Amino acid sequence: MALADHGLNERMTWFWHGHWATALAKVEYALPMFIQNQLLRESALGNFKDQARAMIVDSALLYWLDGDSNYVGSPNENLAREFMELFTLGVGAYSEQDVQAISRALTGYNTVRSAGTVSFNPKRHDNSTLSFLGTTGVFDAPAVSDYLTTLPANQDFIAKRIMFRFISSTDTLIDANTRASFSDRDILQLVQAVATSSAISDPTHSQSKSPVEWFVSVCRALAITPSKLQHSEYVIRYLASMGQVPFDPPNVGGWPTDEAWLNISSMQARLAFSKFLLGQVNLSSMVSLPKTDARIQYLADLFGVAEWSSRTKSVFRTALSDPSQLVLIAINAPEYVVNA
Repeated sequence: MALADHGLNERMTWFWHGHWATALAKVEYALPMFIQNQLLRESALGNFKDQARAMIVDSALLYWLDGDSNYVGSPNENLAREFMELFTLGVGAYSEQDVQAISRALTGYNTVRSAGTVSFNPKRHDNSTLSFLGTTGVFDAPAVSDYLTTLPANQDFIAKRIMFRFISSTDTLIDANTRASFSDRDILQLVQAVATSSAISDPTHSQSKSPVEWFVSVCRALAITPSKLQHSEYVIRYLASMGQVPFDPPNVGGWPTDEAWLNISSMQARLAFSKFLLGQVNLSSMVSLPKTDARIQYLADLFGVAEWSSRTKSVFRTALSDPSQLVLIAINAPEYVVNA
């Protein structure tokens, strides 16, 4: 994320990792998590129908949601429920009968976690005729996914999830243009519609950066390569203290958003993390600037802040002769921690 030439693709890979939240804590093996990450990267801006079809038989997700213990005569409903509620349709778009039917369609899949592979055993699969959400037939996992992603609820749900994570966590109404952009389940078209919608420039909308988003944005602005930091293993410790480590979401719903990251403990951890990073950053470009408000404007340009508040500027002016302190203030200022 810090070094990518195509930042949007990595940003969307990170989004999908939170959407299809899968944790190494339960999966335990790195290879299936890596395979899943590559799948999400390759499909990050592609077609959601194709992505969902691959994810419903993804080794890490199957094990994470008990899909490999799902067999005919004793169906496990976990994957079926979460696939509809959290991944494709949303709360209230299905019934308990739908969960029961789809769980039977998802029987017969087995994982080898160490290899990240999935196999299908017809003898463990329920081959009965099933009815759910207005359709009847014989289904396997890919067929279930193909049908669910054609439903209008899927069109609305994914569009709202993009709005929720990128625009506003309190107002997830979608306009007709945004909804229409996802009619063919084209993720790139949806992202483009959201990015050009009037909602993105509405001053009532804002989003607090999550710890990973904050860290990556600092790395990109200050040309930091995380793996080249002295004691680079501290990065994971600092992110853990802030409450967010990649490949370790707290539950199947993924990480919280927005105001959940605005608390005293995360603020203290962010300050400590900032000092760790700034002890290893070259700030020579700022040293050459006069010790005036030119440095304040330089920081606004460097970190993509439209305008510092008068209060933040007054704090900057107490440290104009200290480049490291100025950057410390900038990356912990409200205008940077919260994306206006």
